[in-house]
Amino acid sequence: MAQKNVIPFRKNRKFANDRPGINAPRSTSRRHRPGRGKGLSTTIVWAAVIGVAGWLYLDRNGHLDNAAAFVTAPAQDALSASFVLCGDSHRTNCVVDGDTFWFNGTKIRIADIDTPELSPPRCEAERRKGEAAKSRLLSLLNAGKFSLAAGLRDEDKYGRKLRTVSRASNSLGDVLIEEGLARSWDGARHGWCQGQ
Repeated sequence: MAQKNVIPFRKNRKFANDRPGINAPRSTSRRHRPGRGKGLSTTIVWAAVIGVAGWLYLDRNGHLDNAAAFVTAPAQDALSASFVLCGDSHRTNCVVDGDTFWFNGTKIRIADIDTPELSPPRCEAERRKGEAAKSRLLSLLNAGKFSLAAGLRDEDKYGRKLRTVSRASNSLGDVLIEEGLARSWDGARHGWCQGQ
């Protein structure tokens, strides 16, 4: 007569008691373990979805400051204002000098150029060229819609936003360079007086 509830003996079945210090039986089957195998592809898909959603959020809200560490150029020029020369009053949309201006209450330093200093100039030649660069930047900004693009750094040590200013994908800084009113920014200031 057969006995009920008897586990048949299996050859090669290993029990934890065969090894000292372990009390649970060890399974030799290859059953699916939850959370293993499928997880990698699911993680990659979710990371891609979150990344695209984040990029769309940043782009739609105009917050390109924290985008990747590459220069980002908007598809079309969409910014404009009526600029004046900055005075002592509230600064909203005005030009400080050849490479610094205020736009919608934010101080912006043109990232790709350096122009002669006006506060204070080191010589009369620098003052004249600095005033010319300031006037030319004013006319360039008022000439139509433009774009601002962030670069590797969001702002300088003075808290000014570092941006490249362009119109129709052409840098306004390059216009000032071509006209002899600016130099390409190489990370250091160079004098505009003779002998410097």
